[in-house]
Amino acid sequence: MSFPVVRHRRLRGSAAMRNLVRENALSVHDLIQPIFVEAGTNVKSEIPSMPGVYHFSLDRLEEEIHEISELGIQGILLFGVPETKDAVGSSAFAEDGIVQQATRLIKKWNPNLLVIADTCLCQFTDTGHCGVVHHNPETGCADIANDESLELLVRTAVSQAKAGADIIAPSNMMDGYVHAIRTGLDAEGLEHVPVMAYSVKYSSAYYGPFRDAAHSTPQFGDRKTYQMDPANSREALREAESDVLEGADFLMVKPALAYLDVLQMLKQNFDLPLVAYNVSAEYSMVKAAAQNGWINEKEIVLETLLGFKRAGADIILTYHAKDAARWLKES
Repeated sequence: MSFPVVRHRRLRGSAAMRNLVRENALSVHDLIQPIFVEAGTNVKSEIPSMPGVYHFSLDRLEEEIHEISELGIQGILLFGVPETKDAVGSSAFAEDGIVQQATRLIKKWNPNLLVIADTCLCQFTDTGHCGVVHHNPETGCADIANDESLELLVRTAVSQAKAGADIIAPSNMMDGYVHAIRTGLDAEGLEHVPVMAYSVKYSSAYYGPFRDAAHSTPQFGDRKTYQMDPANSREALREAESDVLEGADFLMVKPALAYLDVLQMLKQNFDLPLVAYNVSAEYSMVKAAAQNGWINEKEIVLETLLGFKRAGADIILTYHAKDAARWLKES
């Protein structure tokens, strides 16, 4: 018995046909733009390792918020670069902290724009670590005190939510952080504020430009004791399951590009909205190649973002958000 030739190309013959059978689509509503705010005045300084991404002082922030809003992007992820740092990152939870001030202003300028507050200590501690550091004089080693750090992270989350943050996004990877923050928010009458858990955050080389942007490079050691080993995938399920049980409202995989298998695995096992973080080095490599004329930036970016959607992402945090929004509007 002979079989007919299978004509897969029948469904690719025209743009209209391809649109009709397309399985995944990318929308501006999928995108969240990260923003870096810092102390000072009249600051709009490009981050050298992240072309097109800037530090903004509060007096220059409104123009950025207006541009993002005009493009139809509905959410931002807010990072703060403080004026002073200390051992416990006290400016992270100060009422007049840089993130708290920026949040109040943004909600005044555009109440409908979702403000997602990064809830971590690394930008605010003088060690550059995501928690309180204890040094052991006998061994000469340093340890990140998990439960002591949770207390400060709860104070930070509550402070950010009271300032008007719509979503708390804890990126610290301390054990039990979702439960602690959820309990702390609820105790302050902030049960309506969701938690976007950094459920699967790898100890990755792809964060280099971000640490330049956030001034958060560890002053000693690394973050391998609290961020995940890039070799592990089953561990991701355990991390995500813990966050679900502790009350997370979103799950995240960070970085996204080298971990599409993990994105797909979480999509298949959990029914919470899934976030892909298209991190700084993923962004900067594309920018560098485009500036050298080696690639078509628009096509590479949109294909990459669509790949996150195909792998299961519902939401994409990306420094390409503004460019992608313009390109999507053009098409």
